[in-house]
Amino acid sequence: MNVIKSYKFLPKEQIERLALDILNQVQATRKRPLKGRCVAETVADYLDIGVIWQSIPPDDEGYVAAMIFPLQKEIIINDQIPELEGGFGQSTIAHEIGHWLLHIDQNAVGTFKERMSSEIGMTIEPFLCRSINTQKEIEWQAQYFASCLLMPLFKLEEARRGRDLTKWRHLYPIADELGVTISNLTHRLKSLGWIYIPKGSKQIYLGKALSNNHQ
Repeated sequence: MNVIKSYKFLPKEQIERLALDILNQVQATRKRPLKGRCVAETVADYLDIGVIWQSIPPDDEGYVAAMIFPLQKEIIINDQIPELEGGFGQSTIAHEIGHWLLHIDQNAVGTFKERMSSEIGMTIEPFLCRSINTQKEIEWQAQYFASCLLMPLFKLEEARRGRDLTKWRHLYPIADELGVTISNLTHRLKSLGWIYIPKGSKQIYLGKALSNNHQ
């Protein structure tokens, strides 16, 4: 039985709206606002998804960064990949949550559980997330969801007040506050059109979305 949905095009606005809806639902259960490096784990906890850090051995296709066990509702993060520590680890957890919400067929998982007790030999393979994945469209969707979850527009608007987005010394504190890597942050800002960094350069310029409304 397959619990992985077939690929479907999803507009960026739809993915961003889903991430914001989840954040609002989680915040409604809390007295304090979600902050920094706790966001991904807190969202996973709200969705009743376990996050486990343990070794995942490579297979014939190479290293596995993370995997999802749909029946157990568990995300396994490979603790043998040093790059997954810190902000990149948060992004990876959020990425896997994106897969869970966008690409795992929850109805099929429920049906599978119901049939397990009456049928012998039924198995379900884990959903693998590799360091390099050939399912580019699906991976892009999950990563865009992660960006929207960890760096929602309202948080970015708050963080940029009184700061100059063309200065690295201002961007690094923002990345730290949001619990993401500087690469996560700059990619998000570029995708929003807030900044522009010429290829091969470290010089930052305001993007078209902000150049006419510079504060």
